[in-house]
Amino acid sequence: MNRLAPSRDRLRIAIQKSGRLGTPARELLERLGLRFQESRDRLFCHGEVEPIDLLLVRDDDIPGLIAEGVCDLGIVGRNVLSEFRAENGRDPATAPAEWQPLGFGGCRLSLAVPEGLNYATPLDLAGRRIATSYPALLAEWLRSQAVAADVVTLSGSVEIAPRLGQADLICDLVSTGGTLVANQLREVEVILRSEAVLAAPGTPLPGLRGELAGQLRGRLAAAIGQRNSRLLMLNARRSQLSELLPLLPEGEPPSVMALDGDADGVAIKALCRGTVSWQQMERMKAAGASQLLVLPLEQMLP
Repeated sequence: MNRLAPSRDRLRIAIQKSGRLGTPARELLERLGLRFQESRDRLFCHGEVEPIDLLLVRDDDIPGLIAEGVCDLGIVGRNVLSEFRAENGRDPATAPAEWQPLGFGGCRLSLAVPEGLNYATPLDLAGRRIATSYPALLAEWLRSQAVAADVVTLSGSVEIAPRLGQADLICDLVSTGGTLVANQLREVEVILRSEAVLAAPGTPLPGLRGELAGQLRGRLAAAIGQRNSRLLMLNARRSQLSELLPLLPEGEPPSVMALDGDADGVAIKALCRGTVSWQQMERMKAAGASQLLVLPLEQMLP
């Protein structure tokens, strides 16, 4: 049997084999309770805890593998997924779609011009040659701006195209901007803001694979939501609640429970977004709170 043929009872997720998204993707899946045994050829990982396997591939191949049904889900850059959709059409029945942003691998697809080139509006690009590895997205953007320009498709080293005379400016991924500075380029327009996303087929997966995908999506939402959250616990007097509750950090509505053997005592539990500062805790203590405790979240299901 072809090991890469889709299985009816196991979910298959494609992730980047090597590169900036591969390791964070593996770490995220392991945070969801998944464990994998990697094959000798390092192309396939068998799920040991759940019937969920990994396919280790090139980032650019992931949308196509989802569209062809070789894998069920993929963790891929929004830039790659969007380029595939722009290039191959957006039919919901066949085009893979973004299910959920994952909060890592952030970058942007931007236009950058040489330092000596004047730029004020997109109309200044008329008749210019623009080098890029994302021709479909660039063409879409140019159409939206009613600009006629020449798209020069390159597979790599886009940033040096103006210096080699291949193009007048570039459209490329930018993270810190250091590469642009090194090549005497300046960023002038952002076409797409990208990060790692969970991609899925345009139509629901059947049977057990659909159930597993839904379960995985729920775990992902919980894990991403808890990434910057804290659990705040404290005790107080019931008579102090009107002054104390407005001081709680932003988050979910708190739970207030009576303390056994203390008619006026309550325990407060609150799920807070972001960190809880020492200053916030000191204000709560001044308002009557005691035994304040802030805990990181390891696992949480809503």
